[in-house]
Amino acid sequence: MKTRKNPSFIKATKPSRPDLSIKRFAITYLVLMGIFFFIIGFTPLQKIIDVNGLYTKGVVVITSTVLKIMSIPSTYQGSIIQLPSISLDVRFGCNGLEAVMIYSVAVIAFPAAWRKKILGIVAGFIIIQVINILRIALLAYSGIHFRRLFEYIHIYVAQGLMIAISLGVFFIYLHYAKSKKITTA
Repeated sequence: MKTRKNPSFIKATKPSRPDLSIKRFAITYLVLMGIFFFIIGFTPLQKIIDVNGLYTKGVVVITSTVLKIMSIPSTYQGSIIQLPSISLDVRFGCNGLEAVMIYSVAVIAFPAAWRKKILGIVAGFIIIQVINILRIALLAYSGIHFRRLFEYIHIYVAQGLMIAISLGVFFIYLHYAKSKKITTA
């Protein structure tokens, strides 16, 4: 059977350029990460508002409350959580700010509607921070009950977990951002 091509069905389309989108994403991501790290690390700005210090303080206070709910006595001062047999110094990288920054910048750099970006950042922030606070509480538990394994758990398990969680939340966001359906609040 012979088929004829009907020229009315043929559309002239521009070839897609995924490499351009990837380059745009990468450049936007790197520029925004530079800006965020500048804001957090630039000493004159830290004297005006110490974003990392304030963020850490909030994480320490909430984590200490979670520890008390877990019946683990704790006190805190600054970035240090004092437990019965160990002290945890919650710093940048441990406080979850870095994971939230990496995730949020990726969301901003990805081409999507601003409404979806804002919802993605807020939802991702909550998910990442809840998991991070639970992670710190479980590290405290391991520091008390599994002291010999604490360093291993802290460095290899807990840090890798935050990277995996941030990446997983970003993949969920990508699925949401690419969907046509826009939810209304």
